[in-house]
Amino acid sequence: MQTNFTAEQLADPHVAEAESILRKCVHCGFCTATCPTYVTLGNELDSPRGRIYLIKDMLENGRPADEQVVTHIDRCLSCLACTTTCPSGVDYMHLVDHARTHIEKTYKRPVANRLTRNMLAMVLPYPGRFRLALKLAALGRPFAGLFDQVKALKPMAAMLRLAPSRVPPPSDYAKPATHAASVARRGRVAILTGCAQPILDPGINEAAISLLTRLGVEVVVPQGEGCCGALVHHMGREEQALESARRNVDVWTRAIEEGGLDAIIVTTSGCGTTIKDYGHMLRLDPAYAEKAARVSALAKDVTEYLSTLDLPISETKGLTVAYHSACSLQHGQKVTMAPKLLLKSAGFTVKDPPEGHLCCGSAGTYNIMQPEISARLKARKVRNIEATKPDIIAAGNIGCMTQIGSATGIPVVHTVELLNWAYGGPRPRALDRRASA
Repeated sequence: MQTNFTAEQLADPHVAEAESILRKCVHCGFCTATCPTYVTLGNELDSPRGRIYLIKDMLENGRPADEQVVTHIDRCLSCLACTTTCPSGVDYMHLVDHARTHIEKTYKRPVANRLTRNMLAMVLPYPGRFRLALKLAALGRPFAGLFDQVKALKPMAAMLRLAPSRVPPPSDYAKPATHAASVARRGRVAILTGCAQPILDPGINEAAISLLTRLGVEVVVPQGEGCCGALVHHMGREEQALESARRNVDVWTRAIEEGGLDAIIVTTSGCGTTIKDYGHMLRLDPAYAEKAARVSALAKDVTEYLSTLDLPISETKGLTVAYHSACSLQHGQKVTMAPKLLLKSAGFTVKDPPEGHLCCGSAGTYNIMQPEISARLKARKVRNIEATKPDIIAAGNIGCMTQIGSATGIPVVHTVELLNWAYGGPRPRALDRRASA
């Protein structure tokens, strides 16, 4: 793609990076076939190629974002299926990140939209606030239908419907601690606690820590670690995202210096994609660039790390698992085979649902901010999963688990919960709840 940026514009390293990304696009349109919003809406401007044109025009002309640009960029899920498809290697992720930052700085959103985004940014990254918000949601859920009648309040209705009817009690595994290996030590890792996952499903990290320690891996839950910053990063609130990144880099750097780390384990793939990008996000910060790159290099999805431990082949369980490959794992991190191979070795029959490359519509806060598109993608995803007639659905991202679980009666569990069960841990609670029902 030909570009016409001025030398003055290119003096800004962020604009220079955007220009180099734009120049790689050859207008081939391969991305349109795998873009969930284009497949759903059929609008060229809701495809990666269309958004690239909008971003180029906005940045080249140095103008503020307008309503058209914001509409179509907001509809992007950041699922990154386009990057998997692109034959030219267009770095769409960093281009759309830059566009969102530009939008946040130059565009004044409608009041209701602004308030909703502010509320999400003030609540979701903070576990205490998020737990309280979920409890309060029970009071507001009966009014979801009323909120649906007003377009500006549809995100509020979606939020209330997504909130679980029961909030699990806090887990001791979320507290700072060192969990010793229960057999001869063969490794030492830190694990991300995060913000939303320990509130929605603390059993995921419990299973990961339990399995790792039984395999001889010491697991550190560091003091001071918090939200990875993904939520606000995808809102274009770059300074807030970088603040979260710096805090976590400092925490994990101390853990590295105190006893060394073989990996930083992440059980939420959306967080993993962002943490693996810390090196890029902080590349221009001389105080953090080197440390952030080291942290990014150590970040591993839990299945990535487990696949290095040579787990034994287990007896057949007689259960069919539909494996949902979260976009952040398959497209963002390029981790595709490890989860399925681990599940097969653990004795499960693994099925790949049709259209596995298409997003389920969760995408962080997308199912709140774009509820109608999200609902269509969710229905499509659940139809494809249920077509495999599984006993269980496995996924590696809490957002996907919540989204899919809200539309099917088939139990949805994290991949590591099934692996923990297969290798001597307790049966996942979601399966027990299904059996009771």
